[in-house]
Amino acid sequence: MVKFIDTPQFQRLRYIKQLGGCYYVFPGASHNRFEHSIGVGYLAGELAETLQRKQRELDITDADVLCVKLAGLCHDLGHGPFSHLFDGKFIPKVFPESKWKHEDASVRMLRHLIKENDLMKVMEKDYRLDENDVIFIEELIVGPAKNADETPTTPTRHDWEYKGRPESKSFLYEIIANKGTGIDVDKWDYFARDCHHLGIPNSFDLRRYMTFVRVIEVDGRLQICTRDKEVTNIYEMFHTRSMLHRRAYQHKTSNIIEEMITEALVAANDHLLIPGKDGEKVKMSEAIKDPVAFTRLTDQVLQQIQLSDDPNLQQAKDILAKVEKRRLYKHVGQTQAQKPLTKADGARICSEMIDSLSPDDPELDGLPPLSKDDIIVLIATFDYGKKAENPIDQVRFYTKETPHKAKRVRKDQVSQMLPPTFREQQIRVFCRKDDKPSLDAAWKYFTKWCSKQKCVTPTGSGALDDTPNSAGDTTLTTSPYIAPVNPETSRTPVNSRVVRNLF
Repeated sequence: MVKFIDTPQFQRLRYIKQLGGCYYVFPGASHNRFEHSIGVGYLAGELAETLQRKQRELDITDADVLCVKLAGLCHDLGHGPFSHLFDGKFIPKVFPESKWKHEDASVRMLRHLIKENDLMKVMEKDYRLDENDVIFIEELIVGPAKNADETPTTPTRHDWEYKGRPESKSFLYEIIANKGTGIDVDKWDYFARDCHHLGIPNSFDLRRYMTFVRVIEVDGRLQICTRDKEVTNIYEMFHTRSMLHRRAYQHKTSNIIEEMITEALVAANDHLLIPGKDGEKVKMSEAIKDPVAFTRLTDQVLQQIQLSDDPNLQQAKDILAKVEKRRLYKHVGQTQAQKPLTKADGARICSEMIDSLSPDDPELDGLPPLSKDDIIVLIATFDYGKKAENPIDQVRFYTKETPHKAKRVRKDQVSQMLPPTFREQQIRVFCRKDDKPSLDAAWKYFTKWCSKQKCVTPTGSGALDDTPNSAGDTTLTTSPYIAPVNPETSRTPVNSRVVRNLF
């Protein structure tokens, strides 16, 4: 594994933040994809060796274990600058029709790494791995589900689609990227690592899970299962995922910082070129097709923009300067979504908001009218990994009395306190303008849209006037940008929330 680590293609992960824009909000989140990848490789080997030791009848070979380790090590080679910001925000803005994912890039980068560092000879000579094993590693990274409509957790008797290993070893495909149950070593590492750096408790005990792990046949195919008494531990794992998204990954300030960085990258895309194959320079967006250029593409692209004297990069530099000076686009407010939304719905909602009030509408009461370019609408999704479904429905458990038979555990068998739905979404509105009249106008547009859509009364990020009005109603009637005044000092009182939001 060290021979893979000591390559330029892997070392670039030292310069890609694991949590992207979260680092601007949580100063402790300074860890990178490099250490996460090493951790996943380690845990992948631990799980594979545990199964090899406990169930020799599975015929797990040392080559199988090594391939699983290498897949864990290399599964994130395809991440671009600021991790999910690149494939989740930047690429969709540049190529709206593209279905490019970082897992696909990881496979391409793995091939490039092996070729450029002449590692195939080492793999064949020292470890007796061949081309079929490389294919197996690639399949482990991409995941077992080739079709988005396929549900690998309830397998049917169809032709085995994979070349790396036979169907009798299907369970190995669940270790790195488990599209079925969602329980895999990638999550185990980033739960533990991210919680450590963010200062958020991690209640999932992966060591306990590995103690009770067992491969059992489910609907004609071998699947990784665990003890029935571990169901609470598994719920804790998915709950940890939800909490990380709510408190960190989709923190409203992290959201808008990543949006601003994305705008800067899009503005710089046509002008900041990266040396690629044969010295040919390519755009950032085109580097996904050129492994040589992609190897040179890291978070340091921001410094390249800021230090450049190219006048064409001035727009990008101005946006990044706002991020550094904390002059962020203002959070206007948020409300709960009433139906499932996608990220693309943000643009539609923005248009509907602007159309909800005409420029001369009396409700604006002299406030400046806004355009779609002034407003940003982001959709934040919090779930347990399976949208609105209960993820435990996909997991199989065995009992002490029947260790060779797997079964489901129903929600009502676990607790009456589990949520009725496992997904919720927030509609978040931001304004590019920062003057008070524009922010008040944005609040008017937002509340008007919410009223028409019969949404939950929105809340603002500033101080809120929730005192009853003349009708005894506590509905928000004023802009959230009117801060309460301390009559003794005539200053806005400083509270812990303000201090926390400093970061």
